[in-house]
Amino acid sequence: MCLFLSLVVNLFIFFFAINLNNLDLFKMKVIDKLKFPKESLKIINPTPHYENFNESHFISLIHSSRNILQLQQIHGQIIRKNFSSNSRIVTQLISSASLHKSINYGLSIFSCFLDKNVFLFNVLIRGLKENSLFEKSILYFRKMVKMGVRPDKLTYPFVLKSVTALGDKRVGGVVHCGILKMGLEYDTFVRVCLVEMYVKAELVDFALQLFDESSERNKVESVILWNVVINGCCKIGRVSKALALFEEMPERNVGSWNTLISGLLRNGEVDKAMELFDEMTNEKNVVSWTCMIHGLMLNELHQKALDLFFKMVEEGVKPNGLTVVSALSACAKTGALEAGKKIHDNIVNNGLHLNAAVGNALLDMYAKCGYIESASLVFSGLKEKDIRTWSIMIWGWAIHGHVDKALRCFEQMRLTGIKPDGVSVLAVLTGCSHAGRVDQGLQIFDGMQRQFSIEPTMKHYAAVVDLLGRAGRFDEALKFIASMPLEPDYVIWGALFSACRAHKNIEMAKVASEKLLQLEPKHAGGYVFLSNVYAGAGRWDDVERVRSSMKNKNVEKDPGWSSMEVAGQLHTFVAGDSAHTRKQEIYLKLEEIITGAKQQGYMPETEWVLHNIDEEEKEGALGSHSEKLALAFGLISTGPGVIIMIVKNLRVCGDCHSLMKYVSRMSQRVIVLRDIKRFHHFKDGVCSCKDYW
Repeated sequence: MCLFLSLVVNLFIFFFAINLNNLDLFKMKVIDKLKFPKESLKIINPTPHYENFNESHFISLIHSSRNILQLQQIHGQIIRKNFSSNSRIVTQLISSASLHKSINYGLSIFSCFLDKNVFLFNVLIRGLKENSLFEKSILYFRKMVKMGVRPDKLTYPFVLKSVTALGDKRVGGVVHCGILKMGLEYDTFVRVCLVEMYVKAELVDFALQLFDESSERNKVESVILWNVVINGCCKIGRVSKALALFEEMPERNVGSWNTLISGLLRNGEVDKAMELFDEMTNEKNVVSWTCMIHGLMLNELHQKALDLFFKMVEEGVKPNGLTVVSALSACAKTGALEAGKKIHDNIVNNGLHLNAAVGNALLDMYAKCGYIESASLVFSGLKEKDIRTWSIMIWGWAIHGHVDKALRCFEQMRLTGIKPDGVSVLAVLTGCSHAGRVDQGLQIFDGMQRQFSIEPTMKHYAAVVDLLGRAGRFDEALKFIASMPLEPDYVIWGALFSACRAHKNIEMAKVASEKLLQLEPKHAGGYVFLSNVYAGAGRWDDVERVRSSMKNKNVEKDPGWSSMEVAGQLHTFVAGDSAHTRKQEIYLKLEEIITGAKQQGYMPETEWVLHNIDEEEKEGALGSHSEKLALAFGLISTGPGVIIMIVKNLRVCGDCHSLMKYVSRMSQRVIVLRDIKRFHHFKDGVCSCKDYW
C-alpha cells in the first residue's frame, strides 16, 4: 500500500511540477493529505529561482540532488523550461537516478527521449550494471547495436562487467567479437575487463593470452591488469605462475600485494603469504591485515588469526567490518570467548557500525562459545536483522537444548514478516531432534513445502532420519528413507548409523554402514562407525576385519582433538597427549578426579574402547581422551566458580559424558562441552541434554 501511495505522490509531483512554481508547497500538501511521516518533509529544500537557468545550471543542480524526490523536482522544472530534449541534461538525469537507486525512473526518462546517442546508452548501461540489473544491462546493449548506435570504449567495460557478474561465457564470447570488430581490444580499460571476465569464467589461459599480447603490460599504469591476471592464476591453483608474474611486475601497488597474499592463502600457502605480508612493512593497509586474518581463519589457524588481529589493533590500524567478522569467526570456531569479548569491546570503542554482517558474526560467536544468553542480548539489540540473524539465533537455542525458545524465535521471525528459509527450518528440526520432539518435528517438515514453499534438501531429510532414529523408531526411519524423492547419500545413512549406535541396534547398523561404504569407500567415517558398533558388542574379530580393510585401502580417520581457552590463549589436546608444558599436572589432576568420581559411583564405560585389551588397560585408554585432558587442564588453570568451556571436533564419547557429570557436582563447576552435534551444559551432576544425545 505504501509503495502505491509513494507512486501516486511521485506522479502528482512530476505532472504538477510543469505548471507549479511553488512545487514544495504542493509536495507538503500531498504528504500531509496522504498522512506520510513528518520525516518526509526533510526532503524538501527551498526551491531555487529557475527563471534564468541554462544547461550548466541544471546540470549543477542535478549533481547536488540528495534524493530521488529532489531529482524529480528538478526534472519537473527542466520540462517546464523546455530543456527536456537536451541530451547532456537527460544523460545527467539518468546518471543521478541510478545513484539514487531509482534506475527505473532513469529507464522512464530514457524511453521518452527520442534522440538516443552513445552517451545516453552508456550512462543507462552503467546504471543498470551498478544496480545489479546485469541482464537488463546486456539487453540495452543489444538494443543499442540493433538501433545502429555505435558502441565506444566506454560502453564495453560496463557490458563486460555485467557479463562477468552473470558468468555467461557464450555472451562473453559474442561481446569479445564485437570488441575485435570495433578495434577496441587494445584499449587498457577494455582489456582489463576482458581479462577479468575470462578469469571469473576460469578460462585463465585466454586471460593470459590477452595479457601477453597487451602492449600496455610493461607500463607502470597497467598495474590493475597485472593484479587481475595474478588473481586468475591463484584462482585455478597456478601459484608458481602467480609468483613469477608478481616478480615481473614493473610497478606494484598495495593491491598487488593484497591480491597475491589472498590468493596464496586460498591455496594453503600460509608460510609464503606470511613472508610476503611481513615484507610489506609500511605498505600494509586495513585490507592487507584483513586478507591475512581471513586467510589464516580459512586455513584453520584460528589462534594465529586472533594473534594477528590483536597485533593489528596494537599497531593502531583500525579494523573494518570484514576484519572483525573474520576474527569473530575464528573465536566461534574455537570457543575463544575472552578473545571474542575483546573484539566486541573493540567494535564498541571504535564506533564500528553494527550492520547485519558484523551483528551476525557477534551473535554467532556468543552462541558458539557457550554464552547463549549473551547471544540473546546481542540479538535483541540489533537494529538490522536479516534471515541469517534469525537463523543463527534459532540454531543457537536449538544446539543449546532450548527447543521451546528456538520454536518461539521461529514464530517471532514469521510474525515480523521474514519468510523462513531452508536454514531456519533445519535449525528448528535439529532442535526437535535433540529434544525428542518427534511429532512436532515431523509436522514442521511436512509444512515446509505447503506453508513456506521450501523444497527440502538432503540435510532436511537427514534431520528427519536423525529425529526418528534418536527416538528408536527405526522402521519409520527406513520407510522414510525409502520414500525420499532424492537418492539417499552419505549424510542420510550416517544419521541412521549414529542412532543405531546409541540404541545398540547392530543389525540396522550393518545395513547403514554397508551403504556408507558403498557411497564413499575412501571415507573413514563408515569404517569407524562399524568398528565402534562391533567393539561395543565385543565382536573383536569383526573389529579387526574392519580395521584391516581400512589399512588395505589406505583410509585414515580424522584425529580427535579438544581445545579450551585460558587467559586468551587456545590450548589444544589430542588423546594421550604428552606435548603440553603442564602435562604432569594435567595427568595428576585427571587421576585425582577419576578416583574421586569412582568413589561417588562413576563406573568407566569400557565399551567405548575399541581395542581387545583387559579392563584395566581399557580404563587407562579411556583416561587419556582429549576432552578429559582439557577438563583436567581447565580445573588446574582457572579459579573456583569459573565456567570451563571445552570444544571437541568429534562427538563426545559416552564415558567422557558420564565423567563430566560427576566432576561438575564434585567441583561445583559448570562445564560446557561443545561437540560436533550440540552443546552439553553440565551442572550439579546433570547434563542439559538429559542424556538424550
